Amino acid sequence: MPRIRAGGSASCRGIRCSAWTRSWGRLFPFTGRGNFPTLSVQPRLIVQVVRARLEERGICVKDVRLNGSAASHVLHQDTGLGYKDLDLIFGVSLKDDQAFRLVKDVVLDCLYDFLPAGVSRERITALTLKEAYVQKLVKVCNDTDRWSLISLSNNTGKNVELKFVDSLRRQFEFSVDSFQICLDSLLLFDRCSETPMSESFHPTVIGESMYGDFGEAMDHLCMRTIATRSPEEIRGGGLLKYCHLLVRGFRPSSEADMKQMQRYMCSRFFIDFSDIGEQQRKLGGLSAKPLCGDGAQTVVNESTVCLMGHERRQTLSLISMLALRVLAEQNAIPTVTNVTCYYQPAPYVQDINFSNYYIAHVQPTQISQCHSSYQTWLPCS
Repeated sequence: MPRIRAGGSASCRGIRCSAWTRSWGRLFPFTGRGNFPTLSVQPRLIVQVVRARLEERGICVKDVRLNGSAASHVLHQDTGLGYKDLDLIFGVSLKDDQAFRLVKDVVLDCLYDFLPAGVSRERITALTLKEAYVQKLVKVCNDTDRWSLISLSNNTGKNVELKFVDSLRRQFEFSVDSFQICLDSLLLFDRCSETPMSESFHPTVIGESMYGDFGEAMDHLCMRTIATRSPEEIRGGGLLKYCHLLVRGFRPSSEADMKQMQRYMCSRFFIDFSDIGEQQRKLGGLSAKPLCGDGAQTVVNESTVCLMGHERRQTLSLISMLALRVLAEQNAIPTVTNVTCYYQPAPYVQDINFSNYYIAHVQPTQISQCHSSYQTWLPCS
């Protein structure tokens, strides 16, 4: 089983782990839409084939890394967080649009090869495979960030996300998800050794923390502590990650810093997702737990200073609706005619439109989609 080696930098540290060994060889299903079959492929095979094809086409892969919550889970499995996606980073050079297109074409060609025997390939095109197996396709190209993401869909929620990174200004949101594990030694072991990995025979693996201090980040992970650097740089989705950590029992390292951080994240959320339709799409991908209890409602209500009263109530009502819908699907709420949610406005709110409590009545059996789309964010004074 792999062992993480201590490096010379404060971002690296030696830790023994075994979780990735099991995941490295297990089958991950890619769920096809329509009549397309499910593809069951080992992560090690995906990485090996994609890397080899890229290098055949002239794109050098500097390294391959396991990133984010999956890397955190490998390092410490007792946090209660688990992991959602298998996030794999390929370090490549994306110097022009042709390189971006080439990366996409290579991944789709690999999917073609993963199709099971007996499937007629004559009429299957790259576009068809994209529609069948790719849940998300992202390209970012600006002065500071050059990367692309291809997310392969899985109906259990654990997607395999292939991220091809030339440059990325910020690679983490909080210290507990700042870890990366370099997989190059495992790839070399697979190619060169005929003996399977065991307790006494295994490669050395290097782990790093993008937070900057591996030891401090590991302490945060083990102690369930929320900490970050430069919270104003965290994009809108960081607010949802923060709520997820809160409901999993993580607590901020500083109450004073927490208030400031929450305001930054709430403001950025409403900048990046400025109308109710965008908010619904983003929140709709969450499980019920971050939307309930002391999750998103409390944080949005207490720390949002850039919304008018009716806009705040609109967002809180949306959160209640989505949480209730998911809970109803899981049979996790009682059978009642309606559910009433109460929100206590933050002490600093002086908006005359606020009453002491906001009451949202939601009918569980008649939850409709939000179709209105209009701006909800206002500049901070």
